Amino acid sequence: MAEASPPAWLGKCLNNRYEIRKELGKAVGRRTLLADDTQAQCPVVIKVITFGNDFEWTNLRLFEREGEVLKSLNHAGIPRYLDYFEIDLPSAKGYALVQSYVHGQSLQEHLQTGRSFSEADIIDIAQRLLTILQYLHSQMPPIIHRDLKPSNILLSDRTGHSQGQLYLVDFGSVQVPFLNPSGTLTIVGTYGYMPPEQFGGRATPASDLYSLGATLIFLMTGCHPADLPQNKMRI
Repeated sequence: MAEASPPAWLGKCLNNRYEIRKELGKAVGRRTLLADDTQAQCPVVIKVITFGNDFEWTNLRLFEREGEVLKSLNHAGIPRYLDYFEIDLPSAKGYALVQSYVHGQSLQEHLQTGRSFSEADIIDIAQRLLTILQYLHSQMPPIIHRDLKPSNILLSDRTGHSQGQLYLVDFGSVQVPFLNPSGTLTIVGTYGYMPPEQFGGRATPASDLYSLGATLIFLMTGCHPADLPQNKMRI
């Protein structure tokens, strides 16, 4: 079954509740949509994975893992899990994951629109991200994000002396040992922000710290970490 084209999603009401407003992004076999929750009367974000020509079972396993992990989390810096259901439309079949909507731009988008970050801003961002990572890594067993990068960190508009609320999003690459009992390795992440061990399919809490460091370097320099000089696999 072919996946629905972007216009086909618009105006659809999924699960008799979520009315699609627009597409926010897409990847292989996946789309991220903005919708109105007609019951709670609020905007939500819906991630969908569909059984199209580009469908891969590995992506479905990661999608299901993301839902299970988000369901267990409760942190102000992580959008809330709301719902998970099956999609059964004439033009698309698959699954949907619903999260609370947070208003803001990614750090990547902030830089692209000309915003600059002072040393104090970057230290503040680092401290707040460390607080989120400390929460994730303190779970039993530890939850490893594995794809921390500027496009997965949202920052809302400035309010007074605050540079805005910060959120860590997109847990599609998350690793949790008890959800992967077979030990099968899946290499995920983004080149430049991935530490060397992730190329071997292994990640630890320290791997997220490497990605955080690469993200902060990007904020300071405006250069993608992969474009910076390296010595013995170190930036």
